[in-house]
Amino acid sequence: MLPVTKKSKMRKRTRRSHQALRPVALSACPQCGQARLPHAACKNCGYVNARTRVKVVEKES
Repeated sequence: MLPVTKKSKMRKRTRRSHQALRPVALSACPQCGQARLPHAACKNCGYVNARTRVKVVEKES
């Protein structure tokens, strides 16, 4: 079944305006300064917050 009337370009684009991709927000680690995701442990040093720290296991190559 086909639509009764054609959707205009403006109506289509207005509907899709919120679907644009946004860049990933990165913040600097206060411990080592490397970029990391906010509210996540640092991959380099394992820092989460002042009281918590995660052990980082280094990969053997």
